[in-house]
Amino acid sequence: MSGISYGVRPSLSVTLTSYGPLVKNPGDWPKLVDLARQAEEAGVDRILLTDHVVMGPNTAAYPWGPFPFPPDQPWLEPLTVLSAMAAVTERIRFSTKILIAPLRPAPLLAKTLATLDVLSGGRMEVGVGTGWQKEEFEASGLDWRKRGQLLTDTMAACRVLWRDAPASFTSESFSFDDIYCRPAPIQEGGLPIWFAGSLHPRNLDRILRLGNGWIPAPYTCLEKFREEAQILRSAWVGAGRDPETLQIQGDLDAVPDAQGRPDLTKSLEALSDWFEAGATTVNVVHSLFGGLKRAPQFFETLQSTWSHWKRN
Repeated sequence: MSGISYGVRPSLSVTLTSYGPLVKNPGDWPKLVDLARQAEEAGVDRILLTDHVVMGPNTAAYPWGPFPFPPDQPWLEPLTVLSAMAAVTERIRFSTKILIAPLRPAPLLAKTLATLDVLSGGRMEVGVGTGWQKEEFEASGLDWRKRGQLLTDTMAACRVLWRDAPASFTSESFSFDDIYCRPAPIQEGGLPIWFAGSLHPRNLDRILRLGNGWIPAPYTCLEKFREEAQILRSAWVGAGRDPETLQIQGDLDAVPDAQGRPDLTKSLEALSDWFEAGATTVNVVHSLFGGLKRAPQFFETLQSTWSHWKRN
């Protein structure tokens, strides 16, 4: 099957909250699939889901402030949820923010993502990182201290498995020789990979060698984002990568109204600022602006604002 290309243009992403107390009635979890339909109808370009395989009690280790949920809250497995969403949509793309890739064996992850790409008609991406909970790695029998190397090796192996048949790979973490992992993804070159995290030398190297995009730390301030986006773009060009292909995600802050409640319309006024600072997509977190009951109003506002922004 011929490759499907993807180009970088200003796009709108939405993180849907498939965890925690958003859905108080367990029987309502399937309604998340309805949110995918609503997002597509509203003109959203990409749906993002987050990931935790297990959760230990030490939520104080969360590096971006107080962790908002107790450890016993449900976390739906994101790739499973995305497969259900893909089955009821036609255009919208899917990714993760973030998938803790080292928790999944590379051949299994490559197979799962390729399968999703084939069944969705080439609409899968993946955002990856190491996560922040030591307990997840320990429960999976993995060495927390080697999480960075394992992330690099896992995604490098996915690239090889998507490309070669048979595939061989040697790394510090694991190796394999003369194996087949088919089907290959529909998208030419394999799935787009977004690496999350700060631009320290090791992560910058991952992005330049293996990535298509970068996910900064959550809610990075605009000025810091602008500086780091420029650093990455300069390094991208210096590494011989096409500057027109780099993808960078920005997070929209929730701006309060006069009563102190998050105001989506006011928040969306910052879209142009983020794109001018170097974002290729701006991400809106659905749960900041209401739950399932308010989803129709949320997507109606998104549709109106995003359509107006693109026309102007």
